[in-house]
Amino acid sequence: MTILAELRWRGLLADCTDLAALTQRLAQGPVTLYCGFDPTADSLHVGNLVPLFALRRFQLQGHHPIALAGGATGMVGDPSGKSAERNLQTPDQVAHNIAAIKTQLAKFLDFEVAANPARLVNNYDWTAPLSILDFLRDVGKHISVNAMVAKDSVRSRMADRDAGISFTEFSYMLLQGYDFYHLRHACNCELQIGATDQWGNITVGTELTRKKLGATVWGLVFPLLTKADGSKYGKTATGTVWLDPQRTSPYRFYQFFVNADDADVGKLLRTLTFLSQDEITALEAELQANPGARSAQKALAREMTKLVHGADALTAAVKASEILFGGPLDGVTEEIFHDVVGEIPTKDFAAAKLAAPGVSLLDLLVHAGLCPSRGQAKKDLEGGGIYLNNLRLAEAGRMVTAADLLFGKFLLLRKGKRTYTVLKVG
Repeated sequence: MTILAELRWRGLLADCTDLAALTQRLAQGPVTLYCGFDPTADSLHVGNLVPLFALRRFQLQGHHPIALAGGATGMVGDPSGKSAERNLQTPDQVAHNIAAIKTQLAKFLDFEVAANPARLVNNYDWTAPLSILDFLRDVGKHISVNAMVAKDSVRSRMADRDAGISFTEFSYMLLQGYDFYHLRHACNCELQIGATDQWGNITVGTELTRKKLGATVWGLVFPLLTKADGSKYGKTATGTVWLDPQRTSPYRFYQFFVNADDADVGKLLRTLTFLSQDEITALEAELQANPGARSAQKALAREMTKLVHGADALTAAVKASEILFGGPLDGVTEEIFHDVVGEIPTKDFAAAKLAAPGVSLLDLLVHAGLCPSRGQAKKDLEGGGIYLNNLRLAEAGRMVTAADLLFGKFLLLRKGKRTYTVLKVG
C-alpha cells in the first residue's frame, strides 16, 4: 500500500495542493517532508499526535521526515483556530519547551536509522538573523495582503471587532511560509503536512517557494482529531491530555483511551496506532459483537501507552486499572496506588484511632460515607458486599488497625463492585 493509499484508508487525507502531481512525485522515489510544532508548552499533547504519526508513517515507507520546532514562530503565536491572541513567551521559555519536546519526538521518529534518519530543526536558527527590512523586501513583497486577509484564521478574527488580530499574529503565516521556502532551499524539502487548520499557512509557503525559487512543493493536511460530537479530542473535564507523565500520569493516559466512546474508537485506531488494516478490522468486529468487553479501546490504550510511556508504564497502568475492578493489590507499588487515589474519593483519618485494639470496621464504613449507619454497614457486611484493601470481609466485629494500612498510610474501602473510598491516615 502506498503512503497516500494508507493515509486515505486511515481517513487522514483531507486536502492537498495538487494531489495528482504529488502522487506522481511520490511514485518516483522518497521525498523530504516536514511538519512544524510550536513549543507553546513543555509537552506535546494528544492533539499533536496525528501529524507526528503521519511523519512516522512516511518514514516507515522510506521518506525523509523533518520535525520543525518553532523557536521563532512560537514567540509570535499562530492565530489558527484561536479566538484570542496567545500570551507571548520569552526566549528562555521557548528554549526550555523545545528541549522537553525533543525527547517526546524521539518516541515517534527514528533519529538513528542509517537510511532516512529524522531531523529536528529550529526555525529560530534561520529567522533570527533576518532584519525587518530584509524580511519585508524578500518575503512580504511576494504575498498580497488580499490573500492573507482571505485566510480563515485571519478572517474569523477580523470579524470580532473587540478581539481583532494584531499585526504580530497577522504576520505568522509569512514566517511559516518562509520556513517552507528555507527548507526547500536548504534541505530539498518538497512537502509540508499538518492539520486542516494549517491549510492557510501551508499554502502561503507553497506560493512563496514557487515565487522565490521557481520550485514546486506540496501541502497535505489531515482532519483535526475530533470526537463524534465534533468537540476536540484530547480534552477532558480536568484539562488537556499531555504526553509528559508529570502532567498526565501513564495511568490517566491509559484510562483516557480505555474510556474512548464506541463511536470514536475505530477512527482512533486508524489515526493513532500502527496496527494493520486487518488488525483494526478485527477489533472493530469484536466491538460490534461484544461492546461491553471494550477490546478495541483496550487495544488502543495499550498501543498508545506503550508508545508514549514504555512497556513498564503500560504494565503499571494496567495494574492500577485492575485495582478499581477488584484486582489484587499484590505487587502494587505506592506510585501506582497514588494514581488510583487520584481517581476516587479520599478522606482523612486520624492515625491514633488505629492504635490497638483499633477502630470498628462498621465505624470506618460510616466515616468513609459508604454506609449511612452502623446498622446498614452490618447488613452490607453480612451480605458480602464490603471489601478492605480489595479483600472481602464479613465479620461485623472486625477491628481495623495500623497493620491493615497500605504503604503505612492508606486504607482502601469498597462497597459492592465499584463504590470506593480511600482513607488517608495521618
